[in-house]
Amino acid sequence: MRLKSLEVSEIHGFAVPRLLDYDDSLRAIEMEIVAPPYVLDFAGARLDSPPNFPVDVMEEWEREKEEQFEGNWPVVRSVMAEFESMGIYLGDIHGGNIRFSQPE
Repeated sequence: MRLKSLEVSEIHGFAVPRLLDYDDSLRAIEMEIVAPPYVLDFAGARLDSPPNFPVDVMEEWEREKEEQFEGNWPVVRSVMAEFESMGIYLGDIHGGNIRFSQPE
């Protein structure tokens, strides 16, 4: 809902699927389909406050993500920072949810 109200459809060149419809009683959402590069899966996101993990846990997480994304990690951090500027803290960061290009 926040992304829809802010009319966000891309962040730093990554497509962000638009919310098409939702049903609170069914806990279901319908989003548009996007092609890479994209940012998906906001189910693990937090609003308005970052996760409160101990520093050592966050440092380990950062090392793992830097290894997973290799040279693309600075771009991923930039994308995350843009979401955080809107009060959205992404929780499920991996190559399936932040895709740089179409798989071969």
